[in-house]
Amino acid sequence: METESPLSRREHEIAALVATGASNKEIARELAVSIKTVKNTLTHVFVKTNSRSRTELAIRLVHAHYNAPGARGC
Repeated sequence: METESPLSRREHEIAALVATGASNKEIARELAVSIKTVKNTLTHVFVKTNSRSRTELAIRLVHAHYNAPGARGC
């Protein structure tokens, strides 16, 4: 992912919850949306981030965070 995120605010919220290990059901409950909405949104997120799995998406998010301008490493 690039510095300027190709993701919408909602897509980023869902992707961030995926990175915490949340299931689709947990994400749906947290954001008060249907599981189908979560699944559809994740499909868009995977395409936009060129990710093939939840794990790859989480790694991309962490990598983007630590490579953002002004970010400090561990």
